[in-house]
Amino acid sequence: MPANLSEKTFINLFLDNTPILDVRAPIEFSHGSLPNSTNLPLLTDTEREAVGTKFKSSGQIAAITLAEQLLDPTKKAKRLSAWSAYIKANPQAVLLCFRGGLRSHTVQEWLTKQGYAIPLVEGGFKAVRRFLMDSLEKSASMSDFVIVAGNTGTGKTHLINHLRYSIDLEGIAGHRGSAFGKRLQPQPSQIYFENNLSGQFLKLPVSEANRIFLEDESRGIGSLSIPLCLHNKMSDSPIAIVDEPLESRVNTILNDYIISNYREFESEFDTKSMTHFSEFLFSGLSKIKHRLGGEGYVEIDQLMNTALSEQKTSNSIDLHKNWIRKLLSDYYDPMYEYQLSKKLQRVVFRGKKNEFLDWASHIDY
Repeated sequence: MPANLSEKTFINLFLDNTPILDVRAPIEFSHGSLPNSTNLPLLTDTEREAVGTKFKSSGQIAAITLAEQLLDPTKKAKRLSAWSAYIKANPQAVLLCFRGGLRSHTVQEWLTKQGYAIPLVEGGFKAVRRFLMDSLEKSASMSDFVIVAGNTGTGKTHLINHLRYSIDLEGIAGHRGSAFGKRLQPQPSQIYFENNLSGQFLKLPVSEANRIFLEDESRGIGSLSIPLCLHNKMSDSPIAIVDEPLESRVNTILNDYIISNYREFESEFDTKSMTHFSEFLFSGLSKIKHRLGGEGYVEIDQLMNTALSEQKTSNSIDLHKNWIRKLLSDYYDPMYEYQLSKKLQRVVFRGKKNEFLDWASHIDY
């Protein structure tokens, strides 16, 4: 039987992108999981609840007896088949339950009898979660950041992803960070977001990087929150501002929020894609209705309606530029300038995209 994984080797789970067979119940997995993990539970949610109730009322032996009764030969064979197939497809996989206790040991024993050797993670999800949160705090305290700022539409996320020493917070959060930033795929849980974020920091060659680049973000990205230890450090870090003319930013928004998003809607909804896409845009607009004011909201709403009608009848997207331009100039730009006015003492660079990329590649201070 291969050696189990102790805390000393937890980092390798993330450096090596190790496949993880998570045998916790589905509800546990949905609340928080690890990158590269697949949920093939030993017990369903209902079975887990019944065993847990029995454990509280009658103790461990009675709970184990009930679990064995619930997992009749047919169920056991089906689950063994799924685990075996996973190990065949992922021979480097490790085994995980919540505390590295009875469930993972049981699965490990069953698989060993079937001829499949798989190490388990000592301490389970709880221990790895603690390791990741400790690691994130260390990363936040020991790393030097540059915060990439700029008006909406300057393509900050694209720039971040061009840099070797960077982390895409919005990518990890599954959200573009604005009222229109929601994606078709639901955002991960807060716990998964934090775990994945910590794992991304572990993969960075921090000792080689003079600075790590992060996008300027409020603490909330959609429904998720950047961990306080990291956001506090970001709030004190130097800022690099990317300046791009309005029309360039309009085109960036058009590509990211109209062309790219609509392709996702077409893939997901086919003939009903236009209906769902329209609902998505109007929902985003409604989120900032009170900030636009009555007249401002009505004007942009009308421009958006006209653009969507044109797109529906002729497949032309050009009219979307009108409401995008209006929203940038009347709402996002004034808000950005106000926020920037409170951070000017932290600005260490200001320039266009190509100038920023050249500066970022030679940064040494």
